[in-house]
This record gives sequence, structure tokens and C-alpha cells, in this order.
Amino acid sequence: MKLKLVIFILGFGLLFSCDRKTEYEKVKQREIESGKISEDIFLGIHFGMPRKEFFRVCWEMNKEGILMNGAHALRVQYKPELPSGEMSYMYFYPKFEQEKIFYMQAEFQYADWFPTNPKFSAENLVDDVVAYFEGIYGAGFFRVEDSEGTFAMVKIDGNRLVRVYVKNRSAVSVDILDLRVKDIKDIAS
Repeated sequence: MKLKLVIFILGFGLLFSCDRKTEYEKVKQREIESGKISEDIFLGIHFGMPRKEFFRVCWEMNKEGILMNGAHALRVQYKPELPSGEMSYMYFYPKFEQEKIFYMQAEFQYADWFPTNPKFSAENLVDDVVAYFEGIYGAGFFRVEDSEGTFAMVKIDGNRLVRVYVKNRSAVSVDILDLRVKDIKDIAS
């Protein structure tokens, strides 16, 4: 009788603990299980794009004046039109797995950023960048916060994870990842 009671209590405990997933974990599991495939990243760049095609596409946009070589660790510079109307710079560069894009890292900065002007704070930039990507991917970003209060805005569409967060006082980082290839915890920033 005692053995049955112990097994029942352990089983109930496991059942209860399995239900304690975070919203992020629930959304991620639901989206992955949906089977939906989202390939688009931005500017015609997509997951699975071969390295050579990425360089060709960027070169064509460079010749048209859309993209420039950036003086930044992320080598490509773009000037997106943010919903706020403020001028900004976006720097990006992908990571490749088996010579195909699976991850895009981007960084945004307001062109007129100045440390004492709260209008151009990184927190305002997060809102602007989220609104920019909602224009590309649609609504559905939600806030994910760690125990220290650091937050990111996240959207998951099937296999595509988009994470927007404050990098420092003047910049916002964006991770766009194909979850079929790797999980975000496996990406070294």
C-alpha cells in the first residue's frame, strides 16, 4: 500500500512539474510541433540560402545603393525605415551551417543617438525594432524576462525564432534563428 502511495505522489509531482513550462517554452513547443516552415529573414535573404547566393544578393543590393559595407563586426549596413520615422542603421551578417544560412544576427542603432537624449534610448529602439519586424513578420511578439529583469521581445513562427533585446545604451541586437538547425542556447553571441 505504501509503495502505491509513493508512486502516486511521485507521478502526481511529475505531472504537476511538467505543467510549469514558461510561456516561451510553451510557444516554442507549439510552433515547432505545428510543422509550419518560415524561411524568410529580410531583404530577400532566407534560411537555407547558400553562402555564394547571399554574397551575390548583397552585391546586387550594394550596386543599387541599398546595402553598404559596414565598418562594424557585422559587415553589411542597411538603413531601414523604422515605424517611428527616425533614421537608423542596421548591421547584419549571417552564420552558415553546411554553407547555408541558418542564423542572422543584426544590430540596430539610431543615427542621431546621443547619451543624454532619452528619445533615442535603447528601450525606445527596442519598441521601434519590434514594430519594424512586425511589419515584416506580423504581430505576435511577447516579452521574455529572466530572474534579473533583463528582457527580450520574442516571436516564434514555426521554425523561425526572432529575439530583440537591448545590447547596450545605444544598440539593440536581433537574433533570427532557424530552430530546425540549432536552438538559441546553442548560439554563441
